[in-house]
Amino acid sequence: MKAHHATITALDFETTGAVPGHPDEPWQIGLVELTAGRVTCRYQENYLRSATGRPFNPYAPGCHAELRDALATAPTPAELWPTWQPWLANRPLLAHNVSTERKFLQQIAPLHTFGPWIDTLALARRVRPDLTSHALADVCNALDLTPRLQELCPGRDWHDALYDAFACALICEYCLALPGWEQVSLAALASI
Repeated sequence: MKAHHATITALDFETTGAVPGHPDEPWQIGLVELTAGRVTCRYQENYLRSATGRPFNPYAPGCHAELRDALATAPTPAELWPTWQPWLANRPLLAHNVSTERKFLQQIAPLHTFGPWIDTLALARRVRPDLTSHALADVCNALDLTPRLQELCPGRDWHDALYDAFACALICEYCLALPGWEQVSLAALASI
């Protein structure tokens, strides 16, 4: 199947970071839809329950410190699965360095198979091998995607799951709009 004919979900988790005695756990998820090679205005975001006394790694990015009360009463991934399933099951998935998102999805829904996975880090390295950094923010700045990203997510910034998911979606949209990429298949994108 051509990538331009698919509906793809870009996703991002923000996490607690590992702390001795506590595994790394997600506390926020952002899901963004691409259809026919274009970012749509469809998205889903959720905060995820984190126990009140659960320590966060002090180097974990994001605004989790200000959200501790909301996270203590947020839904669990199991409670949100019926909402997420249409976004994640039987769809190609897109993330920047997919290993984190893949790991958490497998923990949340171990009986499901996800993917194919498309990695915007690999796409960015293919499209812009000249960049000294392929971090999500650096790629978006180099491709001049940050102004549109700020329009789509006003008042947000990096290490916000929805903002980062939109960033991934915009990188994919950019790549699919390049000359010669209109015929690229999902399998080819996933193999980069």
